[in-house]
Amino acid sequence: MTVRTRFAPSPTGPLHLGHAYAAILAHDMARAAGGDFLLRIEDIDQARARPQWEALIYEDLRWLGLRWETPVMRQSERLPAYRAALQTLWARGLIYSCGCRRRDIEEAARAPQEGALQYGPDGLVYPGTCRPSTAPSGPLPADCALRLDMGRAWDGIGADRLDFTETGAGPEGQSGPIAITRDQALAGIGDIVLARRDMGTSYHLSVVLDDAEQGITHVTRGADLFEATAIHVILQRLLGLPTPLYHHHRLIRDETGKRLAKRDDARAIRKYRDDGLSPADIRAMLGL
Repeated sequence: MTVRTRFAPSPTGPLHLGHAYAAILAHDMARAAGGDFLLRIEDIDQARARPQWEALIYEDLRWLGLRWETPVMRQSERLPAYRAALQTLWARGLIYSCGCRRRDIEEAARAPQEGALQYGPDGLVYPGTCRPSTAPSGPLPADCALRLDMGRAWDGIGADRLDFTETGAGPEGQSGPIAITRDQALAGIGDIVLARRDMGTSYHLSVVLDDAEQGITHVTRGADLFEATAIHVILQRLLGLPTPLYHHHRLIRDETGKRLAKRDDARAIRKYRDDGLSPADIRAMLGL
């Protein structure tokens, strides 16, 4: 098996030290195994994506000494593939339209009969306000949010549990075979959004389809996305896609312990370049 890793930044701001760590780790893992390192531009959020940020991504990564296979995948060019997957799930009665706003969800979740608020890897677990009692029919709706009916989805999977292999570590040191059960999926994840009204897709749907399309064998990413892996494994099973190995890694934080964000320009790779640091200096700072 040829090892294939990827780095998938969003062109919504400058890359910072955390991005450098993730990109170098994925690149070095592939190269050490004689495999392929791929780049994907996650630009489904067209309201925030900017061409100048995408150009800077290529510039920063080349300066770091990274090289990748071409062509580069861009999510904005794959909307038909995402729509086709949604059509498949709709035809099977596994997704439904949802008109709830964020405030509606919070108010419904706070209702006395709902008990304590439950948060999962996709935020507040949806209380099921728009979930139909029977599978919806007719054409796939457009220009609305589409949610996965987790109960029906798990029934369609027809297994007591799903598993994935973690070669890194989750937030609490989770490693090795990781199990996902129906109860965990329903109570801890719920009916996640697979298509946002203004995007036509979601991070969860697009990342699963894109990893499969690029033949990614090892997904490397921050430990903050460990819990989301359950969502991705469920979607892989529903769509008949392979489940790669997952390697979650530590996050790069500032002196106060706060995770770096794109608005933290002080940690931008471009600034370190302008200050005269070398790629070797960046590796040393990151412990690589």
